Amino acid sequence: MKSCLLLALLFFGSCHTQQRVNTSSTSSTAAIWQSRAYTLYPDRVVQQGQEARAESATAMVSNYQSPANEFQSPELQFKFSINGKDNEMISGKGHRFVCATEGGTCATPVITFGQQYTDEASVPANTYLAPNTILTVKLDMRHVLEALNTKGFYTTYDGTTIHKDDFKSVFVAGNTAPMMWDFDNLVNRPELEMKDPDGDGIYEAILTLNAPADAKTTASRWELSADLAAFPKYSSDYPLIDALYNLSLEEMQLDIEADSTFRTGEEWAGVWTRDISYSIILSLATLQPKVSQYSLMRKVQNGRIIQDTGTGGAYPVSTDRIVWALAAWEIYKVTGDNNWLKQAYEIVRNSAEDDLKNAHNPETGLVKGESSFLDWREQTYPKWMQPVDIYESESLGTNAVHYQANVILSEMAKLLNDSKAAAKYAQVAMTIKNGINEQLWVPEKGYYGQYLYGRNLKILSPRAEALGEALSVLYNIADATKEKSIVANTPIYDFGIPCIFPQIPNIPPYHNNGIWPFVQAYWSLAAAKAGNEQALVESMSAIFRPAALFLTNKENFVASNGDFAGTQINSSRQLWSVAGNMSMVYKVLFGIDYTATSLVFKPFVPKAFKGKHSLSNFKYRQAVLDISLEGYGNQIRSITLDGKPLANAELPANLQGLHQLRIVLANNAVQENKVNKVPHTVSPAVPVVRLSGNKLLWQPVEGAVNYVVLKNGNVMASTEATSQSISTAGYAEYQLIAEDAAGLMSFASEPLAAPIKAVQMYELEKVALKAALPYKGFSGEGFVETTREKNTSIKIPISVPEAGT
Repeated sequence: MKSCLLLALLFFGSCHTQQRVNTSSTSSTAAIWQSRAYTLYPDRVVQQGQEARAESATAMVSNYQSPANEFQSPELQFKFSINGKDNEMISGKGHRFVCATEGGTCATPVITFGQQYTDEASVPANTYLAPNTILTVKLDMRHVLEALNTKGFYTTYDGTTIHKDDFKSVFVAGNTAPMMWDFDNLVNRPELEMKDPDGDGIYEAILTLNAPADAKTTASRWELSADLAAFPKYSSDYPLIDALYNLSLEEMQLDIEADSTFRTGEEWAGVWTRDISYSIILSLATLQPKVSQYSLMRKVQNGRIIQDTGTGGAYPVSTDRIVWALAAWEIYKVTGDNNWLKQAYEIVRNSAEDDLKNAHNPETGLVKGESSFLDWREQTYPKWMQPVDIYESESLGTNAVHYQANVILSEMAKLLNDSKAAAKYAQVAMTIKNGINEQLWVPEKGYYGQYLYGRNLKILSPRAEALGEALSVLYNIADATKEKSIVANTPIYDFGIPCIFPQIPNIPPYHNNGIWPFVQAYWSLAAAKAGNEQALVESMSAIFRPAALFLTNKENFVASNGDFAGTQINSSRQLWSVAGNMSMVYKVLFGIDYTATSLVFKPFVPKAFKGKHSLSNFKYRQAVLDISLEGYGNQIRSITLDGKPLANAELPANLQGLHQLRIVLANNAVQENKVNKVPHTVSPAVPVVRLSGNKLLWQPVEGAVNYVVLKNGNVMASTEATSQSISTAGYAEYQLIAEDAAGLMSFASEPLAAPIKAVQMYELEKVALKAALPYKGFSGEGFVETTREKNTSIKIPISVPEAGT
């Protein structure tokens, strides 16, 4: 096993190559897809000595063992936290301690809060953290306590004041379980709280590392136990895909609650707006239209869609609830239910009208709000961004779903004979589409940027955002040239497409350094639409690999090593992962594409999956289809319905009864578009900048060789120094970006207004009654309480001394 780990380390540090293996046979010995990470065969997946194999279409075995416990490094990275905040040292700076011991116990020296401790010891080769290692962490807080007692407050490294009355607790956060880097949730982990029982100012925590209870395991065998007779039956020359399809069907059934709604996953009860919506679009509308409809209606209140998760209490900081509209439309296209169309139209219209008031930015044409599904602040945003900053950001994925929702609203309005509304929402959609292409496209990258962010003057984050890139292709936001560019140039890891690229330092895997199979499914659909066969084969393989090895559809896994352990939260049979797996059969191989009035076939069978595929008992409105598919490519040589040619590969919505559909593909060679394979990559940390006189000052950022100074969102200077002189004439906002030797950029620092004299601070207690509440941490002489009864309106006289900003 140790040699396997060495191979893995060598692999991650090397350049990456892969190949699609085409053979004249689909025998179990011929590889479909092969890379240095894993190999996919017709009946199995092999990854560094571990294997999952389909014994039949209804049984699979796997000997996969997560390396998370067996090969845990004894090198510990950690920081301390007052009150559950990341407030000990600058982001990216922490303590290092090597817990290499034969006796199963180790202890840190007494570390002073705010002073970095670096253990100079190296980790010996083939040395790992022993099971049940007892670690004692010691922290000197005496100078902090002295400041609290003498001055009444303690000032952290970044100038934040912690008042004595607000000092509650001290925690340790880190990279090795049970430690974690999720500072916001430290208060919910009492074992990570440090104690000072004798009151000497030296706090301690005793932790058990690499506990057997933390062992990361999944099932070793799966056998179908559910009755799948009511659903489409899939069979092919590929036993592994057959088995994964049946596994996913069974997991879908297990995710149906007693009230005929979908739960979100094994670990997550209830319906969540975005989860159910993305799942319905992928395949659940096809399989369970009524359960899908009931589930969507669970997320409606006061005739509007509920934004149930997101930063800052959700709506309008998060605005991707509108993806509900896409799911509702998918159900209508599947069923043709006009009552549902009318009901859904009113709900979507009410929600979209609220968005027009609350979230649309007429200057950019874009919609404000958090990136769709990427709703864990520091996982995809710089830490300085507060909920109001995230609300003010304008992100790719969220705008893609708003665009498509308004396209759908227009189509719904046409069907309901409301031409005025149809024209209105078509124009809203076009405004968003133009905004995406004008504001977010990064020509030098060949794909869209992540979001616009900042304060008064926004800049574009050039990071790739996988779901948004995929949706921009699927919904025709990108033109034909751009869609090919996006699929060819968006960075891909050996285990799939990461949610964002590059990764953010010192943030544990979840959205950051994470791959989500449902996102991978949308990426597969985008690759198929763009006609990129290489990207499609690799993306489908990236869905089949984890489902086979883990014998379940996990919600996510670590992007850098492909393992389900190590992400902050995970669940088996996660609904959108289940739906994504089945969509490879329905929407890719068979190319099933619903319209409001028909069903169209646009199959894409990569040459790697050539051969025979069949889908029987497939229900479309009042018809039942037995479909056979053979050959490969993305062009149809012939398609017949009951032996007669089918014009335009299109079935009418009024078809009834049982029918035989036969598709023969043209065996056409699809252009071998490139895939942008990259190693695991982490950007520099965000610099922390302060103003002193007419100079911007900052501490060096680890790995940075250059710093880009921005003034009002534009590049003002580039320097290797840690300071920059600025003009004090006129107002400006300054930011700093750290750049490493490879040219990777950090997020921009928090905007800093200068000169200070251009900023006027108005204390509300000067114009309204000062509150008598016993709180600390305010500026000026006090603060004002606002409730629905107190100070419901406050008038603030403002004096503007001169023209300009």
